[in-house]
Parts: sequence; C-alpha cells; structure tokens
Amino acid sequence: MLITNLALGLLLSSFTDASSVLPLVTKGRDILDSNGNVFHYESTNWPGHQEAMIPEGLQHASIEEIVSWIPKFGLNSVRLTFAIEMIDDIYSNNPNQSLGIILLNALGEANGTRVLHQVLEHNPQFTKESTRLEIWDAVAQELGKQNVILHLDNHVSKAFWCCGENDGNGWFGEEYFDVDKWIRGWSYITKHAKRNWPTFSSVGLRNELRNAAKAEPVDWYTWYVHMTAAADAVHEADPEALIFFSGLSYDTYIDPIPLGKTLNGTKGTLTTGKTAVFVPENFAWKDKIVLEIHKYDFEATQDDCKSFKSKWYQKGFQALDASNPATKYLFPMVLSEWGFIHNGTYWNQTTYNKCVIEMVQEWQFSWMQWELSGSFYLQTRPNRTPQTLQGPEEFWGLLNYNWSDVRDPVTVENSLDKMIAALK
Repeated sequence: MLITNLALGLLLSSFTDASSVLPLVTKGRDILDSNGNVFHYESTNWPGHQEAMIPEGLQHASIEEIVSWIPKFGLNSVRLTFAIEMIDDIYSNNPNQSLGIILLNALGEANGTRVLHQVLEHNPQFTKESTRLEIWDAVAQELGKQNVILHLDNHVSKAFWCCGENDGNGWFGEEYFDVDKWIRGWSYITKHAKRNWPTFSSVGLRNELRNAAKAEPVDWYTWYVHMTAAADAVHEADPEALIFFSGLSYDTYIDPIPLGKTLNGTKGTLTTGKTAVFVPENFAWKDKIVLEIHKYDFEATQDDCKSFKSKWYQKGFQALDASNPATKYLFPMVLSEWGFIHNGTYWNQTTYNKCVIEMVQEWQFSWMQWELSGSFYLQTRPNRTPQTLQGPEEFWGLLNYNWSDVRDPVTVENSLDKMIAALK
C-alpha cells in the first residue's frame, strides 16, 4: 500500500498546482477552494519552534529532499510550527539570528559546529550568515515548487518543546506569553508570508492553550478577548488567510464555540462578571474561521469506537453537525494533531487508530498527523528528566532518524494511508 501511495503521491504532485486552489474560504462546515470545491487538509507536522527556531532535519537532508516526502506520502499540506521569539529577535535586531550562531547557542560549540557543517553540506545555498527568516523563506519557496500548501502554527512564544502546565508558554500573560508581542508577531509574519510564501494558506493562532498558575484568568472570556484580537491582526495583514482557533486544556475541547455558549470570566479575578459570545457574523473574518482540536491516545485506550466517537463528538464536533439542534454555528473542524509511536505494532494495540479513522470517514474533516520529523536538533523539556536532549530520535515520526527513508511502512499503511482513504 505504501509503495503505491508514494508513487501516486509523486504523480499527483506533478500535475496539481497548489496555488490554483488558493485562497481558501469557509462556508458552514466546509473549507472551499478558489474553485468552490470542498478542500481538506491532509497534512503532517514539521516542527520549527524549538531552540534553533528553524525547521528540523536540515542537518540530515536538503530542504528539497525533505519537502519531497510530503507529496510522496500522498499529503497536500504541512503544518509548520514556529516560536514568537523568532519575531521578537527580528524586532530587537538581535545579533544572534544567523545560522552559525543559533546552532552554537542551541547546541554548544562542539555539537553546534558539527551540525552547522552538516546543514551547509546538505543545503549549500546557505552560509553560516544566513538568517532564520531566510531559511524559512527557502522552505516556503520549496513547498510552493512542490505544490504543498503551507499552514503556519504558533506553537510557543519562547522556543522550546511543547507542552507542560506552568512552563511559561501555556496561557495569556504567563512568563513567556506576552500577548502584545504575540499579536505583533502574528502581524509581522502574516504580512511576510503573504508577500513571500507562494502556498501560504492559513494560520493556527496558538497551540495547546492550558492551565497556568501565574497568568491571566484561565477562562473562555479571556480566550475570546485575545484570540479575536489576534485574528483581527492576522486578517488585517492578509485578508485571504484562514484562521484556526484552538480550544482549552491542550486543545482537547472547543464545544462552547459551535454551541454559541456564553463565554464567562472567572469569579474573584479580573474577569469577574465579564461575558462574551463568539458570533461569527460580527467579525470581518467570518468566512475564514476554522476550529481545531487535538486527540492523542492518552485515555480510554480500549473504548469501542461507538463510545470513543460519541465522547469525542461532544468536545466540539457539533460544529460539523447541522442536524444537531444544539449546534448554533457551523464551522470546519481540523484535527491538527494526532499520532502515536511508529513501531509496527502500536497502531493495532489500542482502538485509537481504528476509531480516529472511522471518525474521519463519518464526519469528513481535515487532519494533520504528528509528525514528519525523524529526529531533532535539540529538545528542552521543562519539568522532565533529563531536561535537555541533543539530537534525540522522534519515534513518532514518519521518517527515520536521518530523514532518509520511511520509519515504519507497516504503521503508515495502517494509519496514514487509511486516514487519506477515509476522505476519498
């Protein structure tokens, strides 16, 4: 199955001009392309939000080679993750934005020098003076050449691995989550993407909002105020971009939005007595709204699929269901993260894989697999031991450690391939 899909992916990518389907708009529960046809994101994630703040894998392969895997897997798009810190550095004229310096700062002199030489060997268009933004531009240009649609996700503010409660990155006003810089960052990068990235289509405002003890009140009213302000900034910078809204508790539920519930503040805090309702018609970007949700295999791992789908539906999939009298507003829904270890067996050890595929087939929604990466430059993981890992392997990745081949064809055949088939 995988070999067939790889060959088919290459064939289709040679005939499809991704830019011809842009811009995208929303209508009710659907995303529509520029020709009026229903469009589904069939994506993988490519992280670029960690300490170096450039897309992973460039020490193992060229940008062209890495991008080529996306259509080979039969996918039409990619979710690229970035850190607001990258934009903050541009505004502050931080001198440490060049490739040589960022790798040394992230990895130390010995490993940083080694990885720099590897990156330049595989990507000779760069020098040690190339900036982060120049590298991002090269990635975006190659995605355009290979007809891969680009979805840009703000994963974190301060660059390190996501996510943990009270890690400084999780909620508005937390240690690293400066709301003004976040909105400024979105305005800057959206303008830049519109002008320079040929298949730029959409943004994810913030990844996995979550509880934080030292931050603004963790409630839906606070969510409403800041998320709509960021959406305004994105829309002003690029009126054609879709805007993805994530939910609460690591983006595991967003049902108050399609159900039109009152979004309340928190008693005893600065939001006491404050309320709002998310009414799409009130916004200039009313035809650009997409809801996103995450689902991993962390609970009820042996639920039968009827129970699995019923519980999950209540988390926000009412947005797709015009027949539900409780649904006040229809929106497209995207499963922007799902995945598990690629070891040849885990795909069949719980009901998760089977039930997610059934859910996609039943409700016909876009998805973004976690993830493409076979390994990372570095992982800094607050509140974990060890806290820092250099060159760690990503066993959930579609690719092997050195990004040269498929990590586990059996898992791909029984998960990714079936997710693709579920939307046909």
